[in-house]
Amino acid sequence: MSKKQLIIEAALELFAKQGFEATSVQQITDHCGISKGAFYLSFKSKDELIFSLIDHFMMQITSDIDHIVRESQNEDLLLRFYFSVYQTFQRHSDFAKVLMIEQSQTLNKDLFLKMQTYEKLIDNMILTMLSRLYGEAIEQTKYDLLYCVKGFMNMYSHLFIFHHIPLDLELLAQSLVEKTNVLARNMNSPFISADLYQIVKQPLTEEISQEKLLGIIVQKVAELEDSVEKESLDLLRGQVLHPSLPPAIVKGLLENIRQHPHCKWVAYLLRGYFEKAGLL
Repeated sequence: MSKKQLIIEAALELFAKQGFEATSVQQITDHCGISKGAFYLSFKSKDELIFSLIDHFMMQITSDIDHIVRESQNEDLLLRFYFSVYQTFQRHSDFAKVLMIEQSQTLNKDLFLKMQTYEKLIDNMILTMLSRLYGEAIEQTKYDLLYCVKGFMNMYSHLFIFHHIPLDLELLAQSLVEKTNVLARNMNSPFISADLYQIVKQPLTEEISQEKLLGIIVQKVAELEDSVEKESLDLLRGQVLHPSLPPAIVKGLLENIRQHPHCKWVAYLLRGYFEKAGLL
């Protein structure tokens, strides 16, 4: 076994018992019987080791899902998707457990952003899969269905990540295919709109440029029929270009467009832009 692999296995064992923060490089090197110098020949820091483990785990999931979505026939696509996800979770249950716990507790921005990147990739793959399977029938409910699928992925994985219950993965996958089909064919009350989904997925660290924001506003104005929302959005565009309105007026205009189901995202972006510019 190589030193790098020895370090990874020792770290996994300690992370599973203590978590990322509580485990030191010294503890890892003591556990596998090597010097700190040998550790730093393999990894520049503990964070690099952690991110290497996350990349290894998440790349397996995302690459497997991508392959299945691209190559599978529609009749067995959903079954293969669920089976592959749980097979990966089962194979790497110790690290999956640590990662789930750390995500729910950590204040580490870099860890959060790394996981957010992989989550976006997986979301896009799932949405592609759902569109292939159900087409226009789920156009209004696809984001709700996406969250349901991700909920299945998360909650059912707890059975063997946290409880180590032996599972028939084929039966589990078949059961979830049935549940997903029922939801896809019977949901009539969408909750998560495209705009709401964009708000949730907006990177916390992304600073939107004035040019990009104005482009979004122009597109929205063109989409809207004559209305209070359209007029409010046009006034807000003017405020971005040449700030002159008092904060109370700006807040009222933002509230006007926020109520419109297709303007929630642009309202969110505008509020953040004005707050950063000190205009609210």
